[in-house]
Amino acid sequence: MVAATAADEKLGHDTVVLAMDEALGVVDAFVVTSGRNVRQVRTLAEDIEQRVKIRCGRAPFSVEGLRDATWVLMDYGDFVVHVFLEEVRTFYDLEHLWVGAPRVSWRAAAAG
Repeated sequence: MVAATAADEKLGHDTVVLAMDEALGVVDAFVVTSGRNVRQVRTLAEDIEQRVKIRCGRAPFSVEGLRDATWVLMDYGDFVVHVFLEEVRTFYDLEHLWVGAPRVSWRAAAAG
């Protein structure tokens, strides 16, 4: 929820959390968000990493894609953050690929 909230506060577009535990079995959740340009994608990824570290004391095991900043993948083990450039998100369409994964109502959980 911290990652989703951080993305939302940095104006990440259409931030969703997908419950992946039953669909994939390897991770509990995907956090998916997008930025309008590579600068925003990079800023989103950096801010998410910083906020998760401060609030949860966790750093990602790996971060991929930060150099070109069209699709940044941040692997935290039990959850994965995907920060896309908008047109790249549309092309790969993870939400459609994982249409069976329930969406988590993260705003309500983050507020409570």
